[in-house]
Amino acid sequence: MKTILMKFQGPLQSYGTDSHFETRHTDDHPSKGAVIGLIAAALGIRREETAKLQELRNLRILFRVDQVGQMSKEFQIAAKYKKTGDHERNYVTYRYYLEDAAFLVALEGEDDLTKRIYEALKRPYFQLFYGRRSCPVNYDFLLGLYEGAAFDQIREWPWIAADWYRKRKSGQEKIRLDVYGDAACIPEESQRALRRDQPISFSQMGRQHELRFESHKSIWIANPDYVTPDIQTEHDAFTALMEEEYVSEQS
Repeated sequence: MKTILMKFQGPLQSYGTDSHFETRHTDDHPSKGAVIGLIAAALGIRREETAKLQELRNLRILFRVDQVGQMSKEFQIAAKYKKTGDHERNYVTYRYYLEDAAFLVALEGEDDLTKRIYEALKRPYFQLFYGRRSCPVNYDFLLGLYEGAAFDQIREWPWIAADWYRKRKSGQEKIRLDVYGDAACIPEESQRALRRDQPISFSQMGRQHELRFESHKSIWIANPDYVTPDIQTEHDAFTALMEEEYVSEQS
């Protein structure tokens, strides 16, 4: 068993699992559908080639939230035209994004499949995105291919948050991070919730996703930037004792 590790840390990311045309929401962490779509793009699978997604659906995925993102919203105007070519009306649509978020993504699967995916991610056939076309991946998003289970990699990999974010946590010796993903990857007891992000088809004629159970668990990792606080007190017992002796001698 091998695990591919990726770093999702772009300025903007968007992972909508419950969106409509006028309003495109984003979840607070990546979806399995977004990762499968990214892999399919790297392999050169087109949107209409639904049958080729089957082996990718069996991959097991974990997400570790290393840096919580801030929600942002923008609006766009889309025009609708009649079949005659005449303008009918305009739509005002809203897009939601995650700003400055960082996620460690672990992809677990059989050796041959993960090796093929890893090589494709190094030289992708199509452009790769963090959920939406306006959110291209960073040049250093691919961390490596490793032996072992995804959860072991997630638990041992160093913290990948930005420097400015890490400084805010410098007083904490241990950092608590949330982990989400396939229940089969998390060996210990965890919370589970339904999420509609198991892809069936990415076709423009009708995207389809199934419900799946996603597990959630918190882990603790060492903080490499931990600074031991200085223990200071306004009361200096030794100095006070010396002053008391000096006063006694003078009297």
